[in-house]
Amino acid sequence: MKLITFDAGQGPRLGALANDQVIDLAEVSQGDFPADMRAFLELGEAGIETARSAIEQALTNGQTTLVEGVKILAPILNPSKIIAVGLNYMDHCREQNIDPPQSPILFTKFPSSIIGPDDAIRWDPALTSQVDFEAELAVVIGRPARHVAETAALDYVAGYTICQDVSARDLQLGDGQWIRGKSLDTFCPLGPYLATRDEIADPQNLAIRCTVNDTVMQDSTTAEMIFGIAFLIEYMSRAFTLLPGDLIVTGTPDGVGLFRSPKIFLKNGDKVITEIEGLGKLTNLCVEGTTFPS
Repeated sequence: MKLITFDAGQGPRLGALANDQVIDLAEVSQGDFPADMRAFLELGEAGIETARSAIEQALTNGQTTLVEGVKILAPILNPSKIIAVGLNYMDHCREQNIDPPQSPILFTKFPSSIIGPDDAIRWDPALTSQVDFEAELAVVIGRPARHVAETAALDYVAGYTICQDVSARDLQLGDGQWIRGKSLDTFCPLGPYLATRDEIADPQNLAIRCTVNDTVMQDSTTAEMIFGIAFLIEYMSRAFTLLPGDLIVTGTPDGVGLFRSPKIFLKNGDKVITEIEGLGKLTNLCVEGTTFPS
C-alpha cells in the first residue's frame, strides 16, 4: 500500500494512492479511520488489514479522487521523534577521505521541521548562508520497539518514505553539535507517501538520487549504508523505545554540496528533487527570506 496524508479542503486526512487516484480511507470505511498516520499506525496490524479492505472496496466502487484535486502533505506530521544517522554511507565517507564510524552517529531533527511535497524549504539569510541537500531513506516504525534483536527488527517497520535532510552547514559545524543546523523550520521534507513494508523487497538495495535544478548531485544506492536498517533498530531500541510513527532517517550518500569543489549550497528559487526507487519523487522549492507561513 501507498499511504498518504492529504488535504482536500477539510484539513488533514488519511488516504491511499492507487493508479494515480486518492482514496479517502475514513470516508470509505465510514469514519473508522483516524485522521493522522501516527494514530493509524498505533492501531497495529488490525489497522493495516482494515486499510487493505477499504482500498479494495474503493477501487471496486469507484470511490476515488484524482491526485490533482488534493494537496498531498507529509505522510507523518507528528512523530514523537525523528532519529537521524550521520556518516552512514561508505561513499559519503570516501568523499570526505575519512574512516567510517565504528558505531552509529545519532542526532535528532525536530518534528516542527517537517514539510510535505511541493512545500518550500525556507531560511533566513541572516541566520544561515550554507543550506545543503541530503537525500535520505526514512524508516517508519509500526509498533513499539524496545530491546529488539536485529534478526526480528524489520518486523517492527511499518514502511518507508523519502526524507530530504536539509542542513545549515554553518550552524551544524559552528555549534559543535548538529541539532540546530538540522532542525530549522522546513528542513525536513517528507513524502510523497509511506510505502508499506511489503512494497519494498529489499530496503538495502534501492537507487537513491538528488537533483538540484535538474542537475544530478547525488546518485547512489542504499547498499552503501554502513549500518543497515535492522542493525540500527536493534542499536536504538537498546537505548530508548521506538514508537509507532517514529522516523529513522538513515543517512545520505556522496555528492552533498559541502564536499564539492567548489562548494554548492542551495539558493533562492532552486528546485530540489529527491528520489528513491519504489518511493517516488519528493519535490521542494527553495525560498530565501524572512517571511514564513504561519
